[in-house]
Amino acid sequence: MAAHRHASGPPTEELLRECARDVVDVAEGIREVCARTSSVLFAPALTGSARRRPRTGYAARWALLRALTNRQGLGGAAIVAPDGVGRLLGAAGEALGRESLAALVAVTSLRLRIAAVLLDHPEFRHDPGMRRLTAAVTADRDFEAVRALRTLFKDQDARHALSALAPILAELLAVRGLLGEDPVNDETAWALAAGRELTADPARGISAVHPSAQDRGEGAVQAVEPSAREAQGIAAEGSLLAFLRNLDVLDAEGRVLVQEVRGPDGVLRYVVQAPGTAPGRPHGDSPQDFADAWRNLFMTDSPYTRSILLAIRDHGVPRGADLALVGHGEGAIALLNLAQDEEFCRAYRVTHVVAVGAPTDHREPADPRTWVAGITNRHDIVPALDGRGTGAARGPRPNRYRADYSGPDHEFPRCHLLRVYIDHLETVIPQVARDVDRALTPYRGPVERTRVYRLRDRARPPQGYPLLSVPTTSVPTSAGPVDVPVRYYDSSAAHLCYPVDADVARSLLPDVTWMVPARFGRRALAVLSLYEHRCTTIGPYTELGLSVLVDDLWRPHAYDLARDLLRRVDLRRTGRYVVALAVGTREARAVAEELWAQPAVHGSAEVALQGRELRVEAPELGLSVEGNPGPGVRCPEADWVLYGRRGDSIVRTLVRADGRPRVHTRPRVRLRLDGGHGPLARQLQILELDAVRPGFVLTSPRFIAHRSAGAPLPR
Repeated sequence: MAAHRHASGPPTEELLRECARDVVDVAEGIREVCARTSSVLFAPALTGSARRRPRTGYAARWALLRALTNRQGLGGAAIVAPDGVGRLLGAAGEALGRESLAALVAVTSLRLRIAAVLLDHPEFRHDPGMRRLTAAVTADRDFEAVRALRTLFKDQDARHALSALAPILAELLAVRGLLGEDPVNDETAWALAAGRELTADPARGISAVHPSAQDRGEGAVQAVEPSAREAQGIAAEGSLLAFLRNLDVLDAEGRVLVQEVRGPDGVLRYVVQAPGTAPGRPHGDSPQDFADAWRNLFMTDSPYTRSILLAIRDHGVPRGADLALVGHGEGAIALLNLAQDEEFCRAYRVTHVVAVGAPTDHREPADPRTWVAGITNRHDIVPALDGRGTGAARGPRPNRYRADYSGPDHEFPRCHLLRVYIDHLETVIPQVARDVDRALTPYRGPVERTRVYRLRDRARPPQGYPLLSVPTTSVPTSAGPVDVPVRYYDSSAAHLCYPVDADVARSLLPDVTWMVPARFGRRALAVLSLYEHRCTTIGPYTELGLSVLVDDLWRPHAYDLARDLLRRVDLRRTGRYVVALAVGTREARAVAEELWAQPAVHGSAEVALQGRELRVEAPELGLSVEGNPGPGVRCPEADWVLYGRRGDSIVRTLVRADGRPRVHTRPRVRLRLDGGHGPLARQLQILELDAVRPGFVLTSPRFIAHRSAGAPLPR
């Protein structure tokens, strides 16, 4: 990636980050002034003085109140005193359309940070969370931007998208605290914004769990057996790469590994291995997701950390035993939280901590003898959360090993993937692997016992519950094993429905007599489906597909579709035959071709379906879609039967969905074809869909779904 530099000096993105930190410091100073002014305003001494000397006392209080609430002062919502009257006045300032000066300054810092991130990682321009955040902070006036951010923080749907924006986590939390959206955690946000580290109370320790705090979650663990494939991949000999491959086998599914290793000296030692999160993958009911990573990164008492502690206790690790902690990403941060806890270090001797792709610079273990290794790719944005590379360099420290290298993979999230780090340790920085293995010599021996623990968060149901709580089975594909049904935890869709000539539509179907398009008078129905899948069991991807509605394959009758709409999806006889499909990842292409028998090609697209305007840009595929679907009304859930063809068989796939679909009968949406020559563009040209508007559009701004494995039919 090209660096953006001035004629002589640091890169532009570094200058923007420095400016952002300076602006946050200014905002923090303003907030401290607000706090001191509020404290004086409501101080008992000043209240008593005003009663004794009304002329001067009330004048002083009035001057303080004007300074706190005036637009030319600290802003309408600047009162931060815990007094009930203070909160009431602050809320009144918000109702009058005034915002705290500190909040307005912090939004400026957020704008600078976003600009730096987009310079360093332009791929984030297409991230749905970044799109919503950019729209909020680029409002015409500062107070409008603050209002938009306030609305964004309250939006449950937006929180999921924002949680993946790791590069600007500091400013997001700081601004959130300033806006009063999470007053309990204001100190956490401000410590983060100022680059400081918060630690748990040593007298309390991590073991002090508060199960009544539902928003914090309650950690729980359950010993589980790995699958046969996973058991084969778990190492039987201790080494750095062996421990990391174990984590890769666990595949970030809310599980941790505890192994007992017999060292060269014959002593039995224990290794706890915790994976990180996988961007765009579901987390089920585990506390191992990006939303909890926000808390996990800056507070040692987090659901993930507590769950790992419970796994160690359930395993029966004796007090005083030697313990090595090896983790990646969020898992490494949770293990560092354990190493920081004095009570935990009194119970166990934490000898080594190895953190891959995680911030370590500002983390100090409770036991000064603990050896800490940090391995980070400079292009990985997750370690940068702790200030790596953004402040003054720190000198050599005892019992510390730091490997900060520049890997060939630059784009996030690929540069954060554990399998990429493993490949780099083998090929790019093999000396680092040898150095860490040398330090881990006491743990270089045969593994005598391995236990896998599933982490759970009992304070909330599994993600996608109840629709996505279904039994699954693993099916091999050329891209690796895939669990079916494939589950979609956060998606958006728009289905553009075009009445087309029935004979032309028939020409796109297989050359068999028994498959005919469903007719509406003399017309058939072609559907151009646009999907943005943000979180699925096969990773995030985009999907553009063209299908034709077809009748019952055995006994077609008029009005089959009308009758089918009254049936459950598994009892329907009509469906949509997929004639062309383009997906954004190679894994999704393998699943579409091998499980669903759909003619898929790989092609990237930028899809935005959550606003009032639909927008799709797919230059590789030679097409674009843009326009307003117009007013819409709620309609039943859009469950589908999809057909594909493999050899002489038709393959039937069921799609179950849950969302809030709407039907738009007067859409102002246009398809444009820009000289594309792929299968999808050719089929669209044959139907001449770029010359007309869709008859109606079905939209689902956010839905969950699952697609079954394809069932071959003897047809």
